This record gives sequence, structure tokens and C-alpha cells, in this order.
Amino acid sequence: MVVRSRASTETEEHIARKRNRLVLEQARAVGLLGEAKNTRLSGRVPAGLIEAAKKRAHISSDTELLELALSRLALEDDFGARLVRRKGSIPADIDLAI
Repeated sequence: MVVRSRASTETEEHIARKRNRLVLEQARAVGLLGEAKNTRLSGRVPAGLIEAAKKRAHISSDTELLELALSRLALEDDFGARLVRRKGSIPADIDLAI
């Protein structure tokens, strides 16, 4: 069981809200979010998943949760895939000064 202090919880909430804001700002900047909300998304998922995601993101609205999750996915970089593709591209005899 993880016990968090009130200050720790407030800090986590502050960080989550700031991260959410930055993601949504970036999505707006590249034209993924705008004035028109012209598509309806529907699906069935476990209630526990929705509640856990809302709790972690410190949001309460289903719409906000969907916008945030879809924005994160759409903006996600491919760092991991690029890193794996580079495997073996650095010569073994290079001096890394470690």
C-alpha cells in the first residue's frame, strides 16, 4: 500500500494538470484540436478503467479524458522504435569515456 502525504498528492495533481495543459496546447498548435467538435465517439469499456484514468489525470469529464488520451496518442513520438533501429550502428571500438 502506498501512503502519500497531502503535499505529495497536491504536487502530483499540479504536475498532472500542467502536463495535461501542455499536451492539449500542443495538440491545438498542430491543428488537432479546434473550435468544432463534430465527431461523436462511442464504445464500451470497463468503468474501472475510466475512473482510474480520470484519477491519474486529475480530470472529471469524459470528453476531457478522451481529448487528452487521443491527443497523447496522436502526438506520441517514435523514440523507442528509432532507438531500437539504431542498435549496432555505433562502432564497438568507440571510446565512450565511461
